[in-house]
Amino acid sequence: MPVYLLNKSPLFPPASEAEPDGLLAIGGDFSARRLLNAYASGIFPWFEDGKDIYWFSPDPRLVLFPEKLKVTASLARIIKQERFEVRFDHDFEAVMEQCAKVPRKHEEGTWISKRFITGYTRLHKLGYAHSAEAYREGILAGGLYGVSIGKAFFGESMFYLEPDASKVAFVALVKRLREAGFLFIDCQVETEHLRRFGAEPISRERYLEWLKEAIIRSPAFS
Repeated sequence: MPVYLLNKSPLFPPASEAEPDGLLAIGGDFSARRLLNAYASGIFPWFEDGKDIYWFSPDPRLVLFPEKLKVTASLARIIKQERFEVRFDHDFEAVMEQCAKVPRKHEEGTWISKRFITGYTRLHKLGYAHSAEAYREGILAGGLYGVSIGKAFFGESMFYLEPDASKVAFVALVKRLREAGFLFIDCQVETEHLRRFGAEPISRERYLEWLKEAIIRSPAFS
């Protein structure tokens, strides 16, 4: 399969034409229209190399159906203790900045550049990008952010400064999405961490079928 070079058009080639590793296209920008077209097409930006943005559509795709959320007994106890206060969209940009700063195992540097932050903050102001945040005594301790279109939520990144903070925020987000009737949460690529919450790999073909149904539904993340 070819890797496409994007031009000024915000449109994308079909996700089904991605390379075996998921790479589909290079180039483009972080305009709101391009980002929304990407997610609505089953595509997301993963990292930058100099001035180029790399766009992916992996197969299989890791997805969490909200009704299949799994919470361990230990995490349930922490949530019941109300150790953290969870807020939504309270400080979206701070969540992105922390996701960019916090070191990750087996990763060098970060794909969340200043252009990423600017682009997704713009989506947030337009009502498409959201954050779930866990606070301890008023201080941000962990959280995550993602994009919402229709009844689909596309998770992007999470961080924690205190153990379990991001997990508490994630569980609160999933429960909120479940109550709002969201069909799925796109976790993008497989990790053991998200598998423990009940996320499962599905084929790209099945994912695109779910996506087509989800994005035409009325948005419900308020």
